[in-house]
Formats: sequence, structure tokens, C-alpha cells
Amino acid sequence: MSETEAERLHREKMVRRKDVQDREVASKSIEKGLLMVHTGPGKGKSTAAFGLGVRMIGHGRRVVVVQFIKGAWHTGERDVFGKFPDLVEWHTMGEGFTWETQDRARDIAACEAAWAVAQAALQRADVALVILDELNIALRYDYLPLERVLADLAARPEGQHVVVTGRNAKPDLMDMADLVTEMSLVKHHFKAGVKSQAGIEF
Repeated sequence: MSETEAERLHREKMVRRKDVQDREVASKSIEKGLLMVHTGPGKGKSTAAFGLGVRMIGHGRRVVVVQFIKGAWHTGERDVFGKFPDLVEWHTMGEGFTWETQDRARDIAACEAAWAVAQAALQRADVALVILDELNIALRYDYLPLERVLADLAARPEGQHVVVTGRNAKPDLMDMADLVTEMSLVKHHFKAGVKSQAGIEF
């Protein structure tokens, strides 16, 4: 086959592909606030959520971040979001993972306080995106009642988007969600003895 013939066939194939894609896009008419869940054992759940936050900032829309488990250690993403105080509210409410506190009552109290902040954000029509970082961990350990969380998520303003991160998402939350992404673990440098590094893990 000549190069010219190959180019012609490729162009015809792409024309057909574009037609299919254009018709698929044109068939979608619903616009709504999405509930998104990032779960699974793989790395990148929170990172992907913060990427959505950056995208919202780029559109000049307001973002609220509530971190449920992670402690107040220094992270690059918090520094970046801090450069947009008119658009971003960042609340680090956790004291570290449960094996660090080793105090269930204290963990529950921290999660209750975090949910009060989240609940307030979920009632605000001016907030385009609420990031509930590691909420799945809080729900996994029953630090918060799932029924209340689901009810508050359902009652949020119609156009507000929410992304929930953390392993072991509850089935009822995934059923309610519009988008569920499960990050799978194929290979991780931590297993080879590589420590957490600035710009990668924090």
C-alpha cells in the first residue's frame, strides 16, 4: 500500500470515528452536580481530586477542601491552593491515620468536627466543588453514620459537585455516585524501599 493510500484510509477512518463521537456527545443533554468517588488500593485518589480543584479554580469557581484523616503536615497542593484565598477554603481536620492516634473516641470527635465543616459547605450554592478527602476511611471505621452522610450529600445544591476519596468506599455511597473510579495497584515504589518524597506524596 502506498503512503498516499494509507493516509487516505486513515483519514476516512478518522472521519467515521469523529462522526460517531460527535453524535455521542450531542446525545448528552443533562447538566447536574456530580457525586464522584475515587477509591481502590492504588495511588492517586486524592491527587486526582485536587486536579479537579485546580480545574475549577481555572474556571474561577469556588472550591472547599475538607481533609478527614490526614494530619496537618505540609503539602505542596495546600500551598498551591493557598495562592487562591478568594476561591479556595482548605480545612485539614484530621489528626493522622487511626493507627497514629490509637484513640477511637478522639478519631470520632475529629471526624464529627470535620463533617460539620463539610455539611456547611454542602449547603452553599456558591461552592462549585467540595473535596471530601479520605472520607471513605472515616466511613470504613464507622467514625460517621453513613445514613447522615448520604442524606447531606443528597440535599446539596443541584449544581454542586462533590468528590470523595479513600480506600474501601461503602457500597451505598458508590451506588449513589454518578462516577466511581477505582484506582488499581500494579506496582508501587514504596515496596522497593523508596520513601515518600516532596512533589510525589506530599
